Amino acid sequence: GKDAGAEIAEMRAVSEEIKQRDAEINAVEEQIRDIQIWIPNLPHASVPVGENEKDNVEVRRWGEPEEKGFQPRPHWEVAEKLGIVDFARGAKVTGAFFVSYRGLGAKLERALINFMLDLHIEKHGYTEISPPFVVNRTSMFATAQLPKLEEDMYLAEVDDLFLIPTAEVPVTNLHRDEILAEKDLPIAYTAYTPCFRREAGTYGKDTRGLVRIHQFDKVEMVKFVQPESSYDELEHLLANAEEVLQLLKLPYRVIELCTADLSFAAAKCYDIEVWAPGVERWLEVSSCSNFEDFQARRGNIRFRRVSSGKPEFVHTLNGSGLALPRTVIAILENYQTEEGTVIVPDVLRDYLGTEILE
Repeated sequence: GKDAGAEIAEMRAVSEEIKQRDAEINAVEEQIRDIQIWIPNLPHASVPVGENEKDNVEVRRWGEPEEKGFQPRPHWEVAEKLGIVDFARGAKVTGAFFVSYRGLGAKLERALINFMLDLHIEKHGYTEISPPFVVNRTSMFATAQLPKLEEDMYLAEVDDLFLIPTAEVPVTNLHRDEILAEKDLPIAYTAYTPCFRREAGTYGKDTRGLVRIHQFDKVEMVKFVQPESSYDELEHLLANAEEVLQLLKLPYRVIELCTADLSFAAAKCYDIEVWAPGVERWLEVSSCSNFEDFQARRGNIRFRRVSSGKPEFVHTLNGSGLALPRTVIAILENYQTEEGTVIVPDVLRDYLGTEILE
């Protein structure tokens, strides 16, 4: 009997030690994960190396800014004269950097959204998604807004849910923890959503007009692709975004971001900037990025090839197609007349039911 008792005691001691070691391993793994989640994606070899945004590279320009015989007014003057954007009441209802569109302003916003969605769906072959505008922490982590950008987000604290900063978050997370079939790739989604950004740390910048507001509309494109085709897919995505501006006949340039200016999650990124003659600036209306498998790893998004049968991570991409307030700025400033009216771009006339905003 004595031996059995001793053995039981010894086994208990071993079992206690295993428990303790497991706890230590878990603690170390947790520490490793806490370090890993702050490590950004690696830039692709083709990305220009640079120290700040001055080292970004202009890839091409399209269109010529029209020479007007008068000094173009900034969009907020054009909008206020036409009564299509109410800056003061937007601020009264909510706070600084919120606006209210009215009349033809609201209709212009809606026309642009429908025009962009129709183009991406009917011509470019995307499937439309209308996702939730509020997401959980797991979703924000997968697309890599968390942990780095938490203070830029609006958080509904009672439920620990975030207002989306971009449709990229809910749309990419549709396939979180899934294994996709090879035959279903590439998957291309487009979605219109409002976007909510606190933009912490930007006070004092762009305090007038629509350049930087906390709630704005955007049409987004998201792709899930096989790894070997992701850089070709990035060029297609960029072309799809550019076509919106070409059809609107708005002059723009394409910028390739250098290593210092890349987002936390992107391996390669192009920005599209539209010319705004009233504020005399190039304004970013789209960012088109290839994340390779960075988001797919965080969100466990995989696919299975018929040939190997082993699950692999997909590559994810997304791009704005386009962000609305700045597209509206470009239309108001490029298409304004000396009298203060705004000519409606040809492609929007059927959507708006008018040729001129007056």
